Amino acid sequence: MGFHRRMHAVHDEMRMRGFGFPPVPPGPPPFPPGPHGHGHGRGGRGRGRGRRPNVRGAVLALLTERPMHGYEMIQEIDSRTGGAWRPSPGSIYPTLQLLEDEGVIAAAADSDGGRKRFALTEQGQAEAAEAAQTPPWGEFAEQTVNSWHDIRDAGAQAMNALRQVMMTGTDDQRARAAQVLDETRRKLYAILAESE
Repeated sequence: MGFHRRMHAVHDEMRMRGFGFPPVPPGPPPFPPGPHGHGHGRGGRGRGRGRRPNVRGAVLALLTERPMHGYEMIQEIDSRTGGAWRPSPGSIYPTLQLLEDEGVIAAAADSDGGRKRFALTEQGQAEAAEAAQTPPWGEFAEQTVNSWHDIRDAGAQAMNALRQVMMTGTDDQRARAAQVLDETRRKLYAILAESE
């Protein structure tokens, strides 16, 4: 494979893997599973370590504020945790279906007949009020969220620097950039290996 094609392949792989925007915060999630034990990590893929976020509690806490669509809930949780927790549709929508089956929430189509908007029923008010007192996103310490922002920003800046080298650098500079990326990848895996 030629040098330029190799660099494009590296760039594509990094983009697909979310370089600069890691899909899961490092280490076990710092939040309890809640009274019903429901929850999934970002992307719905647990890592087998620690406890999973309480999706049920998060949904109910959000619905004490206003009726919402499922996708709106995903965006709200992502925003409130600084990107450290973004539940997948595969964890949000089954939870909504379960809550609807239990009579805790009810769904109504938007006026244009589009997406379902969910709201609490009278039966769900007490559980939701309890969830809202200690919402799962509140378990993310400010320091965790800030460090997550720092990692994400550093990754984005590194990608910008890489783009500049690829677009304007000499062949020698590009080759050296590829070596830096390879070394960085090895060092990141070494950090993970320390915690295993």
